[in-house]
Amino acid sequence: MSVIFTSTIKMDADDTWYIELKDMADERVELCRTLDEYAQKIEALGSDYGGHIDAVNWYKDEDVPHHVLDEIRLEMAKQKALMEES
Repeated sequence: MSVIFTSTIKMDADDTWYIELKDMADERVELCRTLDEYAQKIEALGSDYGGHIDAVNWYKDEDVPHHVLDEIRLEMAKQKALMEES
């Protein structure tokens, strides 16, 4: 069985972003308001599969502005750099 998650960037009614993390095997959905929360929740979901995740497919809703995508990309790059330093 392949372990596949989807991560969809969405906007709240008050124009704040969040990520909807979905386990495609059992349809569990987690809402993540920060990238730290996202990292914790994807690790928790992945632990159900021995930490093995085959793929994470990324999507965004049509109403997500480009500056939000840039903000998320920059923050993810920072977190990746910190992880590589460790």
